[in-house]
This record gives sequence, structure tokens and C-alpha cells, in this order.
Amino acid sequence: MLGLLGFYNELDYGSEQPNGSIRDAVRPVGEPDEADLVAYLDAGHELMDVLETQGDVLTGMGHRHSVGCSSLMTDGAWLWRQDFPHYLETHHVSLPEEFLRRVRRLDYRMPAVLAARFAPLYDRTMPLVGWSSAVPWRSTEALFIPETREVISKARFEAAIPTGRGDRPQGRWDRPRKRGKR
Repeated sequence: MLGLLGFYNELDYGSEQPNGSIRDAVRPVGEPDEADLVAYLDAGHELMDVLETQGDVLTGMGHRHSVGCSSLMTDGAWLWRQDFPHYLETHHVSLPEEFLRRVRRLDYRMPAVLAARFAPLYDRTMPLVGWSSAVPWRSTEALFIPETREVISKARFEAAIPTGRGDRPQGRWDRPRKRGKR
């Protein structure tokens, strides 16, 4: 079975999830190598792309992984939601020691995944996270090799957010938009 990261109760509309409550996982400070851990998670292999949008369940604010938040990612041994790196870098959620040892041993580089070994783990893990009715994952390739993909950084995302209430793209916040104008 795959290890599970970030499958918190609050992210799944009230059902009991394997990682419990996110409130219990929040810490005041993160690991010393937290930025490297976030980069590792951002580089994960995408298994399932989910078209869903959800803000931070603790603050209600949008974040860099709000769109596609519950898409599934893996490194072949662990499974996480696409928005898990946000919770790690923002709320410093705790990580299992086994995961930390693995990532540090890999020097924060996403490994290739052998599909034949991964498929049975995936099949046994999916029902635990509420995806038992999902289309079974199957790769046509024998080996997943990490692809470089651009993931916007937290700093770049936050810099792109308008800062003043007058910065509303459709006009000022204190005046309602006129019908028919965009």
C-alpha cells in the first residue's frame, strides 16, 4: 500500500480520512529543509487530474494549488493531493519520519516509478482515500520518468494577487459592475 500524505478530514466534505484532522497536524515551524520538501512534492507524478477548486480550509484564502486541489500525485511510494505542498509551506503540517527519510535519501529528486510495481499499490490504496469507484489507473509506459513541469511558487502566486481593494479587474470594489460590461 502507498503511504498517504494530506488526506485530512476537512478536505473531503466531512468524511473520516486516513490522516485525521489538519488542525492536529499544524505546527508553528516547519522542517529545516521544508522548501526542498515542498519542491519535491510539487515535482510528483500526476496520477489523476481533478477539475475542482478549493481555498485553504483553515484560512478560506485561495492559494497556488486551489485549482485542481484534489488531483492525485505520487512518487511511487507515497500518495498526496496536489494541494498538500501548500499546507506544508503555509501551515508546516507534520510529515511522517519514513517519508522524510526517503526524500532526504533521494536528495529531494523525484524518482522514476516502475508501473508494474506501482499498479497493485495504487489499487489497494485508492479505496482508503474514497476513490474506490475511480477509473483504475493504468499506464501505457513501463516507467514513469519525472518530467519537468512548471509549478508557480508561493511567492510568485502571492505577488500576482491584487493588494488593494481598488485593484478589482472589473472595476473598483466600492462601485457595482454595470450589467453587460466585462
